[in-house]
Amino acid sequence: MQHGKYRFIAGFLVIPLAIYAIFVISPFVQAIYYSFTDWTGLSPDMKMVGFDNYARLFQDDVFWAAVGNSVTLLLLLPVVTLSLGLFFAFMLNVGGRRRKKAVIGGVRGSSAYKILYFFPQVLSVPIVALLFQFAYNPESGALNAFFKAIGLDNVQPDWLGDPGIALWCVMGAMVWANVGFYVVLFSAGMSSIPKDFYEAALLDGANRFNTFFRITLPLLWDTVQTGWIYMGILALDVSAFAFVQIMSVGPGGPDYATEVLPLYVYQKTFRDGQAGYATSIGVSLLIVTLIFSAIVMRLGRRERLEF
Repeated sequence: MQHGKYRFIAGFLVIPLAIYAIFVISPFVQAIYYSFTDWTGLSPDMKMVGFDNYARLFQDDVFWAAVGNSVTLLLLLPVVTLSLGLFFAFMLNVGGRRRKKAVIGGVRGSSAYKILYFFPQVLSVPIVALLFQFAYNPESGALNAFFKAIGLDNVQPDWLGDPGIALWCVMGAMVWANVGFYVVLFSAGMSSIPKDFYEAALLDGANRFNTFFRITLPLLWDTVQTGWIYMGILALDVSAFAFVQIMSVGPGGPDYATEVLPLYVYQKTFRDGQAGYATSIGVSLLIVTLIFSAIVMRLGRRERLEF
């Protein structure tokens, strides 16, 4: 059985590893190389400039504004999205009234609610961004129209045009677009937890709050940790770019209030023709993503619970 084992394993791994190296590792290596050049993105001619692009980052106010906005999304978007996903999933699966022959149960019509929560997932990001852009319109948007309908004519925010709340408006759209996925994901995880655990806890006098933090969350921790990393990466990658590009004034405004790192990379590459400098920003974005993933994996490490 041991004869030719390693050749057999290598035969299955060589093609996937080669594809991964060509389409994943190779672009990263090329980006790092280009970050040390003055490449425009179109011309085949370029020259090495060393660490000049990275030194320029420290003096670029727009870059630091983008870093601040990206870090804000990185810290708050996973917290809000996953918290809402856990809350709704818990209510749908465990938070209903007690019924005959069942100590615990979800709310009535939970299956229909799951479909409604998941509905934003069938919409593409541009469609969701456009819907919220129309809703935030200060002249004819649904939000200001609602304020007028209830007699708050003097409350007419400029939403995406106000530097103080523009980023929060974009974040609200991103939360709405993603929370439904985690409701379904966490619901699937909760359905696999034995009902005996909840029944024993409730018979011992535990309330819903205690059962959530003592039973549900510990047994779903691996799923929550994975979702946290995924949402953090989503806050730093093309999803954040798409929402800001479509919804914001500028885009990236007003006054760089919604500028994020992926959008700044795009602007420097295709608008300003500074692909070398843009790749140095991309490398910085890669470093931030890796640091975030490492911190989450480290802080979220705990003994695995099985049932």
